[in-house]
Amino acid sequence: MQNTATPTHCPYCALQCGMNLTPAPDGTVEVSERTDFPVNRGALCGKGRTAGAVLARNVRLTSPLVRDESGALVPASWDEALDRIAGELRRTRAEYGPDGVGVFGGGGLTNEKAYTLGKFARVVLGTSQIDYNGRFCMSSAAAAGIKAFGLDRGLPFPLEDIPKTGCVILVGSNLAETMPPSLRFLTELKENGGTLVVIDPRRTKTAEQADLHLAPRPGTDLALALGLLHLVIAEGRVDEEYVQERTVGWEDARAAAMAHWPEYVERITGVSVPQLRETVRLFCEPESAMVLTARGPEQQSKGTDTVGAWINLCLATGRAGRPLSGYGCLTGQGNGQGGREHGQKADQLPGYRKLDDPAARAHVAEVWGVDPDSLPGPGRSAYELLDALGTDIRSLLLMASNPVVSAPRAAHVEERIRSLDFLAVCDVVLSETAELADVVLPVTQWAEETGTMTSLEGRVLLRRQAVTPPDGVRSDLEVLHELAARLGVEKGFPTGPEEVFEELRRASAGGVADYSGITYRRLVEEDGVFWPCPAVESSHPGDTREQAHPGTPRLFLDRFATPDGRARFVPVSHRATAEEPDDEYPVLLTTGRVVSQYQSGAQTRRVAELSAAAPGPFVELHPRLAARLGAAEGDPVAVVSRRGRAVAPARITSAIRPDTVFMPFHWPGEGRANSLTNPALDPTSRMPEFKTCAVRLEAVRP
Repeated sequence: MQNTATPTHCPYCALQCGMNLTPAPDGTVEVSERTDFPVNRGALCGKGRTAGAVLARNVRLTSPLVRDESGALVPASWDEALDRIAGELRRTRAEYGPDGVGVFGGGGLTNEKAYTLGKFARVVLGTSQIDYNGRFCMSSAAAAGIKAFGLDRGLPFPLEDIPKTGCVILVGSNLAETMPPSLRFLTELKENGGTLVVIDPRRTKTAEQADLHLAPRPGTDLALALGLLHLVIAEGRVDEEYVQERTVGWEDARAAAMAHWPEYVERITGVSVPQLRETVRLFCEPESAMVLTARGPEQQSKGTDTVGAWINLCLATGRAGRPLSGYGCLTGQGNGQGGREHGQKADQLPGYRKLDDPAARAHVAEVWGVDPDSLPGPGRSAYELLDALGTDIRSLLLMASNPVVSAPRAAHVEERIRSLDFLAVCDVVLSETAELADVVLPVTQWAEETGTMTSLEGRVLLRRQAVTPPDGVRSDLEVLHELAARLGVEKGFPTGPEEVFEELRRASAGGVADYSGITYRRLVEEDGVFWPCPAVESSHPGDTREQAHPGTPRLFLDRFATPDGRARFVPVSHRATAEEPDDEYPVLLTTGRVVSQYQSGAQTRRVAELSAAAPGPFVELHPRLAARLGAAEGDPVAVVSRRGRAVAPARITSAIRPDTVFMPFHWPGEGRANSLTNPALDPTSRMPEFKTCAVRLEAVRP
């Protein structure tokens, strides 16, 4: 590559911040500000600034590894590694059928790789058993959005609209640590005279910026939203004209909300009635307002209903489908949005088409050149797939995920992975999951390849190659091409990302997530295009050149994506979490992230600066809880649930509720927070209940 700066995007979260990369002599890159990208305007968090460190050869994988007869992972040639994977997948299919093979993907894969992985699973392997770790990200918000609006896109408006609205209710999100460059949108909101309400059981750095902070008991966000809607109705703040003209189903939703009167909600949530009333006032008095949710309300066994209740609040007050108003979900993973739009998810085909829709199957099958009847039906969701490893699913191909650390009930998931007949992992580093594999393939990463990502705004972006990958490293597209050929499918799996994207455009055409009007050329010239963006042909006779559809930065301004164009109220009622505290497990655990680590930490834990800032796990607990336990700051504390035990130093603070403890989930080993978490699933989204479970604390004596 030339020694010049390449404009591209960060490899981490769904903000996809713009940055410039200049090749460094050691094979890494120098990261510098890129002020022209509107999302971050040059600002980068510590993870973005140090992203080049993971490119270092002493950090990342540079040779295939295979497990030898002694049980050790040893270097091997690419042909040996690929032949072994293909042979094991072929053997498993012959012995157990196509569904004996599973595929597990990741929310960090580019659109091209996610699309190809889904195609590989269904066309080459013929398996229905494919899902991805994005199921753990925003599947509940997606399910609720589809029910209400007919379409799921993280934000139906660009981030630049947030400072211009009158009020933002931020539910279960700590942007100051999870997406630091985005915090400026909330700062500008307040500078412009708007107000910020933050809902979180912890007084986080984000909550400290709020005009009003509500600290509900974990798992009670559904009751809280219903209590606010009750007050909206009781105080005569419903936008009756909007409800009549643009929605259906109001009466049933109204009746459900009226069963959640303020004093009842106060008893459930711990949020006082005056705070509930003040929240309603702040939300309803301005001309415009927004509700933004993140993992807090979504990672629950009732996450779809919880998000639905917040959407109902927006609909009843006319705060959806209008300028500077709406409901949005703050997607976490870098390509959590695009990853599910194009076929990694168990029940979806490219373009956000449903796998059980005959018309969708026919369209995609035509693009793929296969018989629609040859495509398998929907498979298991992510946790259910992991839980079936070693029983129904005997071999697994895993890309860009580390479920040994990131999955709920992680010790059980690790046990299931160990029970497999065969595991192949494609990754850039030797993660905790890769360490258990029979074959590990070293693949290119963000700065070494070109491909598209879809941000939390629904903005499709082009991440550009800035450096040449080391010898011995290949792209995921090359891996799938080689495996397909070895398994008898010689065509249909190109290795060039732009060629794959051109096919993705055709496969998505006419779907909910229509990318057919987006090209690499446009992405370079416009620095991102919002979907849906259908291809538009000229009306001039004989002229079939595609004209540029402008893309859709703001959804629902004229109509919602439902058959009649109206949004749907979905009646919901509060219910308890899957696991409430009792005498044996009297405390609630909630989990989350810290600013200097990302997801399972497989990459960020290898960056010296980040590891120095956040060297390990901790247990955050209130002083009263610490006093009862007899624990001082820094003392080791054991957190025990019905699924496992984790030990980490105490971090004592009055910024958390006395009935709750918090642990970050970035680390393996004895401090692995997900050893404790509950895999109870939302019945619609199949999202596990990461955000709340019952635990007890034990002092750890020398």
